[in-house]
Amino acid sequence: MVKLRLTRVGKKKQPSYRLVAAPSRAPRDGRFIEILGHYNPLTNPATVVFKEERIMHWLKEGAQPTESVQRLLISAGIWQKFTGKPVTYPAPKQPAAAPTPEPETANA
Repeated sequence: MVKLRLTRVGKKKQPSYRLVAAPSRAPRDGRFIEILGHYNPLTNPATVVFKEERIMHWLKEGAQPTESVQRLLISAGIWQKFTGKPVTYPAPKQPAAAPTPEPETANA
């Protein structure tokens, strides 16, 4: 199975990532099939450059993106083009309200 994942490049304490198509059993920074773009989270705003046509090709071939890659694809608008549906995020869970104490009745 092929996965779309980020591989870490760059110096110590200065991470930069490549988006690659890699076999699912390959290590994170190991063997890959093709470089599909790059991502630098340290710039403001973060730099994201993807080869959209190649990403669409791999998604159609059945490649599975990791969670972080899927979030980047959603923010770049590529995931919506692939699925054909707008992305909806689940509503944040509301904290459970504390139960209100029932009034005590006087037993006299």
